[in-house]
Amino acid sequence: MTFKAEYIWIDGTEPTAKLRSKTKIITGAPAGLDALPVWGFDGSSTNQAEGRASDCVLKPVFCCPDPIRGGIDVLVLCEVLNTDLSPHSSNTRAALCEVAEKFAAQEPVFGIEQEYTFFDGPRPLGFPEGGFPAPQGGYYCGVGADEIFGREVVEAHLDNCLKAGLGLSGINAEVMPGQWEFQVGPLSPLEVSDQLWVARWLLYRTAEDFGVSATLEPKPVKGDWNGAGAHTNFSTKAMRESYDAIITACESLGEGSKPLDHVKNYGAGIDERLTGLHETAPWDEFSYGVSDRGASVRIPWQVEKDGQGYIEDRRPNANVDPYVVTRLLVDTCCTALEKAGRV
Repeated sequence: MTFKAEYIWIDGTEPTAKLRSKTKIITGAPAGLDALPVWGFDGSSTNQAEGRASDCVLKPVFCCPDPIRGGIDVLVLCEVLNTDLSPHSSNTRAALCEVAEKFAAQEPVFGIEQEYTFFDGPRPLGFPEGGFPAPQGGYYCGVGADEIFGREVVEAHLDNCLKAGLGLSGINAEVMPGQWEFQVGPLSPLEVSDQLWVARWLLYRTAEDFGVSATLEPKPVKGDWNGAGAHTNFSTKAMRESYDAIITACESLGEGSKPLDHVKNYGAGIDERLTGLHETAPWDEFSYGVSDRGASVRIPWQVEKDGQGYIEDRRPNANVDPYVVTRLLVDTCCTALEKAGRV
């Protein structure tokens, strides 16, 4: 018996990494993550090595059923290692592992809202050739062929993610034509990040079959159109039990250099999206508020009412690295909660 394993990894392209994958034929029945072998690839073709020493190593870290090929075939997300098996410089997962382990007792949980935009050639799906559609507004969570574009791709992607066993919690049409969102979580930092990367790969692969492309570009259309973000919902055990812990977490994100430390790692092109318009706060100002979608960090109204819950960091771009954004939020907020004795 043989099966196909699609090895997926994150490359070294800057400023925004790309997903790569290739297929390995493995003899025997699938026997779980630990049974999957390490593999190699040419790092000189992925911006991860020079030609004179081009070998890089793929270490499986997450495995799920392959919903496209079906049967016993699997998708395998991998970390990239050097040939001495140390983490490659492009491997941002390794740093998250350390922080997640350090603060595991605080039980951090994430839900990430991944926005994206479909393109048909050079223009967003739903944009007329050589012009613009009606102003944004009616497209958000809309219905009807005059307002919704790409639903068949979205539904196929959702089905593929669910067949793969990924923890998606919903989908919706977004503010601009051809713009959509899916949500991953609530899950632990490593789980939400691993699964978001696989869901992104499935998005690109599913759209392939429909002849359209999907992009995580944070400002896909210039002008009076919403950008695309990855709003990141975050809580710890203390935040799920105490409103004081919610405030401590919000305050920690605004202290000293923290606002810029986070924003500069929240995705390339963030200054084009975080302008203070289109439901964003300016990239160089920090604020938080209840039910305020113009704040950097929003506290949902239900959280204030219940006196417990989570916060939403609205700053991350659609193209953010989830390993980075989860690491930063855990490190900043959990450190502050620990110092304040709110653990």
